[in-house]
Amino acid sequence: MTGGTVVDKKIKLPNPNAPKKGDIRYFFKKDSTQAVLMILPILIGFFTFTYFPILYIIRYSVTDFNGFVGSFVGFDNFVRLFTRDTAFWQSLLNTFILTGGKLMIEIPLALLFAVLLNKALKGTSFFRVMMFLPSIISTAIVGLIFTLMFAAFRGVINTMLMNIGLIESSIDWFSTRWTALFVIGTASIWAFLGVNIVFFLMALQGIPKEIHECADLDGATGLKKFFHVTLPMIGPVFRIVLLNAIIGSIQVADLVLASTNGQPNGQTEVVMTHIFKHFFGLDGRRMEVGYSSSMSVITAIILGVITFIYLKSSKKMAQH
Repeated sequence: MTGGTVVDKKIKLPNPNAPKKGDIRYFFKKDSTQAVLMILPILIGFFTFTYFPILYIIRYSVTDFNGFVGSFVGFDNFVRLFTRDTAFWQSLLNTFILTGGKLMIEIPLALLFAVLLNKALKGTSFFRVMMFLPSIISTAIVGLIFTLMFAAFRGVINTMLMNIGLIESSIDWFSTRWTALFVIGTASIWAFLGVNIVFFLMALQGIPKEIHECADLDGATGLKKFFHVTLPMIGPVFRIVLLNAIIGSIQVADLVLASTNGQPNGQTEVVMTHIFKHFFGLDGRRMEVGYSSSMSVITAIILGVITFIYLKSSKKMAQH
């Protein structure tokens, strides 16, 4: 009792049955431990099918391995790659050309469609489904569709252009490097545009309405509101979409194999198809697992450098 007031202090005694450090029950009681145990099967699969193959690729890159027997050759594969294999660097250049042209059209177009579909207009649900449908079609089917559409004989595109009077005779789209790359790029944009639209649409729908209302009160309208309010708000999503598009465009291979298969005369080969054909010995090549592994290592390093530079240069996008 202090000054006529009774102070009731409850002393909490330690529970003798509570798990202590070093006890197995203490290990399982921690929330972080439970989270790790829940994702452990995924982590095991990730390391098994991602990092172990990378280690094997690095191991094979210094050997002359043909899938059956091999011998250690040191850096001979890399010397050959940098000094004698001009086809690899040509395929890498084709990859960058496809990536640059594709991104300059696909990303702005996806953002434009997302903005239009985000408006509460009649029939937007139908157009959302139609825009996304190409994304669920197999890439091999997409390649076949565009091969038939741009065929020199009775192709849909040639027929339409002749009917409206733009051309007098059929164009052999797959006979030159640039027209063939144009067809591949168009097919790739058509196939993957829907996924980017969905990402941008989700980002636009996540912007609070109050922000747009404040912008309206400040007198921002039209393009000014889009570039100064909407675009900064979707910056983090824009950053991820652009990175995925860059990596996906560089890794394109199945679309090329299904449409041009590198023709004419290997001028439309991309880096992944070049590695693929050396690895499996396709198109009259000798099966060269070791050499294709060295090309994979160099390609992975190039991808890593591009990704690092992009993430550093686009860091401001993630700060909004």
